[in-house]
Amino acid sequence: MERFEGYVFTALCSTNLLVSCLLLSTVTREQREPYMDEVFHVPQAQKYCQGRFSEWDPMITTLPGLYLVSVGVIKPLVWLAGLRGGVVCSTAMLRFVNLLFNGGNLYLLYLLTCKLHLREKSKSASRRVLSALSLSTFPVLYFFNFLYYTDAGSTFFILFAYLMTLYGCHKASALLGVCAVLFRQTNVVWVAFCAGTLLAGQLDEAWRTDGAKKRDERASPVPLSLAGARRVTRFLLDFLVSPPRAKALLLVAWPYAAAGAGFLAFVALNGGIVVGDRSSHEACLNAPQLFYFLSFALVFSLPATLCRHRLLRFLQALRRKPLLFLLLTAAGLLLVWNFTHVHKYLLADNRHYTFYAWQRVVQRHPLARYLLVPAYVFAGWHFLDALRSRSLFWTLALLVCVLAATVPQRLLEFRYFIVPYLVFRLHMPLPSLPRLLLELALHAAVNAATLYLFLARPFLWPGSEDTQRFMW
Repeated sequence: MERFEGYVFTALCSTNLLVSCLLLSTVTREQREPYMDEVFHVPQAQKYCQGRFSEWDPMITTLPGLYLVSVGVIKPLVWLAGLRGGVVCSTAMLRFVNLLFNGGNLYLLYLLTCKLHLREKSKSASRRVLSALSLSTFPVLYFFNFLYYTDAGSTFFILFAYLMTLYGCHKASALLGVCAVLFRQTNVVWVAFCAGTLLAGQLDEAWRTDGAKKRDERASPVPLSLAGARRVTRFLLDFLVSPPRAKALLLVAWPYAAAGAGFLAFVALNGGIVVGDRSSHEACLNAPQLFYFLSFALVFSLPATLCRHRLLRFLQALRRKPLLFLLLTAAGLLLVWNFTHVHKYLLADNRHYTFYAWQRVVQRHPLARYLLVPAYVFAGWHFLDALRSRSLFWTLALLVCVLAATVPQRLLEFRYFIVPYLVFRLHMPLPSLPRLLLELALHAAVNAATLYLFLARPFLWPGSEDTQRFMW
C-alpha cells in the first residue's frame, strides 16, 4: 500500500467507524430490547458472559462462535474501562461487537481487492478503496451490523480464510474456516471453496501443460457444446485418478481436508447439521433458490456491470445458440414446477422484505413464477459473463459452492446470499470510477431506506402489543 493510499484508507476506516457508531446509537435508542433473532442470541451471550457455558437455548440452531468471540472481546474491554453492572454484555454492547466486524470486513475487502486485481495495481488507488467501501456497505450485510446477528462475524471469518488461501497460508485459512463454521454451519461450503480454488489452480496448470504437449494452441478455451463438456469431464477424471496429481493436491490441501473431516464427525455425532430446533431448518431440494440468488446478484451488480455491449453480447449468444437457451428455459420451467418449496415463515412473517417480494412478484398470478424463468436465464448468463475473465475450473468450483449454499435451503432469506454475492462481486473486473460511485450511491440509498423503515415505520400485529419493524 502506497503511503498516500494508506492515509486515505485509514481516514476512510475511521469515518466508517464513526458513522457506524452514530447509526448504532440511533438503532439502540429506538430498539433497546432484543429484536427478532436477538431474543435468542442476546440472552445466550449474556449466559456466557456470566460464565454459564453449560446452559444452552434449544431454539438456537447455530454453534456458539458469536457468543465466544463476544465474551472474548467484551470482557477485556469492560475490565480495562472499569465498567460494572448492566452495561456489561448489554444488548448495545453486544451489538457493538458487530461494528468491530464491520471494520474488519472493510479492511479484508480492500486487501482482497488488491490481491485479486494485481494487474490493475498501477491504476488509480481510489478505485480499490472505493470498491472496498462499496462492498462493505452492501445493504444486506450492512443492515445486520447494527443487530446482534451472526452475519457480520460469519462474513469476516470467511473473507479472512479466503484471503489466507490466496496468500498460500492454508493452515491459517482452514483454522479461520473452522471459526466461520462456529458462526454458521453452512459456511463449510466456503471452506470447501477455498480448497476448490487450489484444485482449480492445479487443473488450470495441468490443462495448459496437456495442451502444450499436444501442440494445441486452442487448448485453453473450451467450446460450449457437448463435445466441450465431454472433453472437460474426461480431463477431470484423468486428473483425479492420477496418483501423482492427487498426492500433490493433498499435500497442499490437507488442512481443508482435516477441517472437512472434523465437520463430518460433528454431523455424525450431532445427528445433523442444525443444533437446537431443527423443525424450521429442514434441508430440501429447492432448485429455484439458485434462480433467486442469480436474480439478486443481477440487481445489485447492475451499476457495475450493465452496459450496451453486454446486452449486445447476450443477443448475439441468443442468436448463435437458440437451442441451448430454449433447453435452459425448459429445464428452468421443469425445476420451478417440480422443486419449488415455500417455507411457512415466508408466507406468514410480514416483517421481512422477502414476504413482500414473494407476495407481490412470485404469487401475483399462478403463472408468474413460470414467466420469470426467462429472466432467470438472463441472470444466469449475466453471472457467467461477468466472470468470463476467470478460468473455467475456478468458475466451476464457484458454481458448485453456490449450488450447495443455496439449493438445500427451504427458506428464502437474503442473508444467505451475502457471501456468494461478495465472492462474485470481488472476482468481477474492477469497475470504472463512475460505476463504483453509482454502485456506492445505490448501496447508500438502499441502506438509508431500510434503516428509515426499520426506525421510523414500526407497526403492531393484531392482538399483540409488541412493536414490529421491517427488516431484511
